Formats: sequence, structure tokens, C-alpha cells
Amino acid sequence: MNGLLTPGSLVRHPIEKEWGIGQVQTVVGNRITVNFENAGKRVINAARIELILIDSDPRG
Repeated sequence: MNGLLTPGSLVRHPIEKEWGIGQVQTVVGNRITVNFENAGKRVINAARIELILIDSDPRG
């Protein structure tokens, strides 16, 4: 799934649900930078964590 992520994609972290919805900022190899609404900018190692892609913005 992480291979489908591009800048602008909306995602959730599978474990850190309290981080809320995140928007992918960059994808460089296995490093995905995401700006989460409740946790700020985080760098995710895609080799270890598979982010959950959100089809559309549930916030409206």
C-alpha cells in the first residue's frame, strides 16, 4: 500500500490513531514524511509501518 502514496495523499497511522489524519508531504525511498493533524510532521519508515490510505477527506 505504501507504494501507492504520493504527496497530498491522506493517511492514518495504524497504531498511533490519536495522531489523526495525516497528509503525505514527501516520499523518498522508504521514508514518508507526513503532517498529522494532532502530532505534526513525522517521518515514517515504510519498511516497518504500512500507513492506511484514506480514499477521501472524512472531515468534509
